[in-house]
Amino acid sequence: MSPPPKKRTGGARRGQAPGERRQFEKGSGRDDRGQQVEGRRAVRELLVAGRRKVHELLLSAGTTEAPELAELESLAHDAGARVKHVPADQIERRARTNAPQGVIAFAAPVPAADLDDLLRDPLAFLVALDGVTDPQNLGAVMRSAETAGATGIILATHRAAGLTPAVAKAAAGALEHLPVAFVSGVPGALDRAKRAGVWCAGLDAHGDQSLFELSVADAPLVLVLGAEGRGLSRLARARCDVVASIPMHGHIESLNVSAAAAVACTEIARRRAG
Repeated sequence: MSPPPKKRTGGARRGQAPGERRQFEKGSGRDDRGQQVEGRRAVRELLVAGRRKVHELLLSAGTTEAPELAELESLAHDAGARVKHVPADQIERRARTNAPQGVIAFAAPVPAADLDDLLRDPLAFLVALDGVTDPQNLGAVMRSAETAGATGIILATHRAAGLTPAVAKAAAGALEHLPVAFVSGVPGALDRAKRAGVWCAGLDAHGDQSLFELSVADAPLVLVLGAEGRGLSRLARARCDVVASIPMHGHIESLNVSAAAAVACTEIARRRAG
């Protein structure tokens, strides 16, 4: 008798300083560690969190009557930032996202968190991104991780998306609350995690167990998400203690990395809350 068909599963296969005039393609991959922040929600969280110095806030002169922008101006004054009302076309010229929503902030770089400090947290829940290159995906993953109570993000400094304005906007403020550890490579970071007694769980379409049966979900954990298309790299996968998948019940065989991250982070949060 031939074996029953396997159940299909799916998984998740780094601004511009004030006065800088060079123009960039929208969504440019140039990494300034979050120094240019665009979009009302992202800028509001930048000002409210108070984690880093905000130098200047540009507001579109044509939309300053909007309540959201009035609030941003007040918050910027409270934070000691310069506020400038500029023509809308100047906002568009300096923006590096497609929809800056009439506001651009310039701030100090996102501070680098110490990975070993993050790993020492007995409640550690870190999300590591192994080669994710799409800014929208990175930002969305950060948003899902923050809302699920993740205690930090691990980002590689090479061959991966950096903290561009597009990432900050897609993260919708999560960048201001999540500690970010920058590492030369994710496999090496996973080695450090294992030495610290932290479990490493990969998420991949070809995982050997269901995410919903992940036995280490409530333990100190690094959730590892692979790149768009190819999934986890060979080295990262080899360093994971377990590789889990998300059961698929429809005709589509997998989720993109940001959608998979939302499912996985929410499930891990549910398990840890119980």
